[in-house]
Amino acid sequence: MFHLLTHYTTESVTAGHPDKVCDQISDAILDACLTQDPKSRVAVETFGSHGTLMIGGEVTTTANVDYEAIARKVYADIGYTDTLEILSKVVTQSGDIAMGVDTGGAGDQGIMYGYATNETDQYLPLGVTLAHALARKLEGLRRDGTLPYLRPDGKTQVTIKNGQVITALTSTQHAEDAELETIREDLTKHLFTPVLGDLSGIEILVNPTGRFVQGGFEADAGLTGRKIMVDTYGGLMPHGGGCFSGKDATKVDRSAAYMCRFAAKNLVANGHAKKALVSVAYAIGRVDPVMVEAFDEDGKNLSDIVNKNFDFRPLAIRERLGLTRPIFQETAAYGHFGVEGRPWEEIISI
Repeated sequence: MFHLLTHYTTESVTAGHPDKVCDQISDAILDACLTQDPKSRVAVETFGSHGTLMIGGEVTTTANVDYEAIARKVYADIGYTDTLEILSKVVTQSGDIAMGVDTGGAGDQGIMYGYATNETDQYLPLGVTLAHALARKLEGLRRDGTLPYLRPDGKTQVTIKNGQVITALTSTQHAEDAELETIREDLTKHLFTPVLGDLSGIEILVNPTGRFVQGGFEADAGLTGRKIMVDTYGGLMPHGGGCFSGKDATKVDRSAAYMCRFAAKNLVANGHAKKALVSVAYAIGRVDPVMVEAFDEDGKNLSDIVNKNFDFRPLAIRERLGLTRPIFQETAAYGHFGVEGRPWEEIISI
């Protein structure tokens, strides 16, 4: 049985958050490799800090990819206009790892988790869906020109108690001349009310420090894989610790977490549970997982149903979910789960 919280807080960030910029660059590089060579093996990390971006990692691919050009395009598309010095150090993946992966084994050891709940249409906890909705809307208000003083960097947060929102927060980068009171009024009208509805009884917090002009790499360092709770279940469920972005699907940190979500969502969608937690563990180079477990909200073991309907061997996961396609950059902001159209979100009969 897993612990279910009635009072909790979850957060999200915009695509312009420094860590998310790095996630998107890493996944854009992955997509570029997969576009030319679907068998590409990619493990790319990106680090940005104060005018400098470092791209590092390992690949095995026939693709010819301009890492620097991809990074600059992603950075500009997000909305940043400052100049970056970019350093790239990407080498060929270790042959020791390749020996096991080439035979269909896992690219690493580790534990992955997937979760689903019937409390929202997205089969995610309410706080997770609302934090992402606020972050998406915040970026939308900048991009569509509704609030032209907004800048790319931003964060959102909601606190839930007994199924109700009691606090909602956003910290958003803004132009030098934007007044805090104007920002608060505008975001109450254009952000919080459209997403949350009636704000009665909800504490609204906007830029609690009073000023957020410097953002992105100008203010903070960013690093691939540093928003793993934003990417998954808001810290409400266990996490194996491995990030997703910049990794091709031979890395079970990513592919098996997607498969766990696929299984958990379908346990709930098919009425086997109101809430389901699925976990799997691997040994590097070994084809079969060392563990597959699934439980509902009451602690009932659903592992037999999962093992009957879902194949957690790494190659089988890649084939079932179509994970050799270049579909990953789009996942690198606003969460990997709960978005219609992603293969691990499909509802099937089990």
